[in-house]
Amino acid sequence: MSTTIPNMQAEPFQQRVNRWVVECFGETIANDTTERNHRFLEEALELVQSLGCTRSEVMQLVDYVFARSAGEPSQEVGGVTVTLASLCSASNLDMQNAAEVELHRISDPVITNKIRAKHAAKPKYAPHAS
Repeated sequence: MSTTIPNMQAEPFQQRVNRWVVECFGETIANDTTERNHRFLEEALELVQSLGCTRSEVMQLVDYVFARSAGEPSQEVGGVTVTLASLCSASNLDMQNAAEVELHRISDPVITNKIRAKHAAKPKYAPHAS
């Protein structure tokens, strides 16, 4: 069941998320691109896993992507955003609402503290189980 959280704030979503990451983990972790890369990849993998993608498919895609030259970050962000919106449409998911609901959920002090504890318990830069 999906909850709808109205966006009552004028501040852009990215800025609100950045503020939460800084408050939760501090500036150093918020600005650590290696850490952010790992967390983004982890969440992307969890999404496709939840929609039925197999480990074998993931590994084939890893080989395919890393056999090519790295792209330009700004264009790749655009590609990720367009592809996520398309995946959400195909899966009958409301991308914007899901994002607002998740930011609202993790902003609860109890959840924020659980996230901090989970982060503190994992090895630095190592992938971890969710």
